[in-house]
Amino acid sequence: VLCRSHALYRRSVNTWSAVGAAFNVQHQRFEHLQKNVGLFGVPELSGPAGFQMAQHQALREAEFLVHKACTHPPGAVTVETFDQLSDSLCRVADLADFIKVAHPDAAFREAAERTCVEIGTVVEILNTNVDLCQSLKNLLGNEAVLATLDSDTRRVAELFMFDFEISGIHLDYSKRSKAVALNVKLLDLYHVFLSGSQLPNAIDKQVLPEHIRHCFSIDGNRVQISGLHADSPNELVREAAYKIFLYPNTSLLLCLDELLACRHELATLVGYESFAHRALKGTMAKTPETVMKFLKLLTEKLSDRTSKDFKMMKEMKKKTHTTNPEVMPWDHAYLSSAIRTEMFNIDPSIYSPYFSLGACMEGLNCLFTQLLGVYFQAEQPKMGELWSEDVRKLAVVHETEGVLGYIYCDFFRRLDKPHQDCHFTIRGGRLRDDGVYQLPVVVLMLSLPPPSGRTPSLLTPSMVENLFHEMGHAMHSMLGRTHYQHVTGTRCSTDFAEVPSILMEYFASDYRVLSQFARHYQTGEPLPENLVSRLCESKRVCSAADTQLQIFYAALDQVYHGKPQYRSTTDILREMQEKFYGLPYVNDTAWQLRFSHLVGYGAKYYSYLMSRAVASMVWRQCFLQDPFSRVMGERYRREMLAHGGSKEPVLMVQGMLQKTPTIEDFVDALVLDLNTNVKSSV
Repeated sequence: VLCRSHALYRRSVNTWSAVGAAFNVQHQRFEHLQKNVGLFGVPELSGPAGFQMAQHQALREAEFLVHKACTHPPGAVTVETFDQLSDSLCRVADLADFIKVAHPDAAFREAAERTCVEIGTVVEILNTNVDLCQSLKNLLGNEAVLATLDSDTRRVAELFMFDFEISGIHLDYSKRSKAVALNVKLLDLYHVFLSGSQLPNAIDKQVLPEHIRHCFSIDGNRVQISGLHADSPNELVREAAYKIFLYPNTSLLLCLDELLACRHELATLVGYESFAHRALKGTMAKTPETVMKFLKLLTEKLSDRTSKDFKMMKEMKKKTHTTNPEVMPWDHAYLSSAIRTEMFNIDPSIYSPYFSLGACMEGLNCLFTQLLGVYFQAEQPKMGELWSEDVRKLAVVHETEGVLGYIYCDFFRRLDKPHQDCHFTIRGGRLRDDGVYQLPVVVLMLSLPPPSGRTPSLLTPSMVENLFHEMGHAMHSMLGRTHYQHVTGTRCSTDFAEVPSILMEYFASDYRVLSQFARHYQTGEPLPENLVSRLCESKRVCSAADTQLQIFYAALDQVYHGKPQYRSTTDILREMQEKFYGLPYVNDTAWQLRFSHLVGYGAKYYSYLMSRAVASMVWRQCFLQDPFSRVMGERYRREMLAHGGSKEPVLMVQGMLQKTPTIEDFVDALVLDLNTNVKSSV
């Protein structure tokens, strides 16, 4: 599919290419006489019971591979067998992990959930299998054999050994049993904390002024408050929601204390100074000390800008005839939005007609064709392959290498679908024994408005940015060509994994890129350049204060996962808020109990900021001058996308930038982003 010339943008929808048309028309129909091929073409998954069959088959294959790994002489085949073992379990577990949240049929979701639990248990058992670990030790301890392995194979062997070590495999029986018990306990604590972090807080309705009660959910004599209502124009609503939703829950405070204590105990048991030291092994940052240096230096460099932002918020608050002239934590989001509106008055509905989903997909297609020699091909799915008929399937094709993989696009809102934008790996890429490359399969999940009648799905600017962001993850998965699936695509360090997706946001804000596809879906009129400039400028309003809030969250995460403080998590929160935020702590609140990222991103919340710094440097140095440069696109694929997690992240960044960046470089890149309109065309 080639890029369409501007002449092709006319009123008639017939001018859409196959890719554009696939997303701008209502859902496809299936021939019901076709054979049901099963979800993602897995024959067993034509019904919920098939998960049990797929699981049974994976476990039988795993049993055979464990035996092979334990009995075969050490060599490259050891690592290949471990990777096959990982692949056989991941192919079922990753698919089930997606289906348990996305399938409209509860029977499928429940069957997938059971499979996730069963395979998770098997993985825990394998991670404490002494004989299996010994086969890897025999390899890593044999210098003569190690010398025959390529660097990727050695790294993957070391990563597998790291997985064993963090499970306590190297400990004596008593300590190993303790490590297993702590891991089991942590799974329970994660579940309790995540569930509790989402629960609403209730209060007697008489406590709230009558004129704001209607803003919340009323249940008899109680008012249920299930969020911060941060965008409410009513200051009293924001204040009430903040104080009630964040009111401390004693049992959840104890749960968090126990969770952090268990993590620390487990980390020290397996030989680390703290959980943060364990979590950061193999990342770009490498140590908690480096992370804190990054956060402190960034705070220093932003301090003047942050102060100006809070001063602007204070001026805006005066205009609202408030009773409290001080900017409070519940004011941040509302006031920064009010300032943006006053300065730029960005109305998403003005932009949406220029961003039909079909046009955006053609724009991505055009961009990838120019940058990477890669294009999308709309595929006709078979009966039973999809979990919902509004899902689209794309083949990603290289102009000389052929099909690289498949993206299932689950883009439209529907009942019971999670309201989240994310990328799921369904099958990782790897080189099989027969020399054929196992093609990667991913799902991109968004929450876009579906097309209706003659109106295609129309996207707001933030939806366009999210689409480009998630497509960055997908292309990381598609263009990775690792020998081993254990390190395929996005299976890399957390602080590097977001670089390709954030880099795509820069393309999504560049007028030279947008002008290739943003046309009014009815008139064909191009998106005016001044609308893009205003949008880019508006994003920088209060951006230092917004960044500082993220720094505060990242610093809090680091301290919680550092050495024990022997004081309450709320006392730590208060201190970190004073040091790293700029708005006062509010008594009798415990924001940390709503910080659900503590579970999934323990000690790694800084990752998004560091990834953004790298993406900014890559954009500025490699693509700002020419966002369609094939030379830079090829370098980007060769140095960053191709390796997944098989190469040290710092080495990938060095290869792309052709220099070794320092923490100071990362900080300067973020500060420069806030001070200049780096995303608009030069």
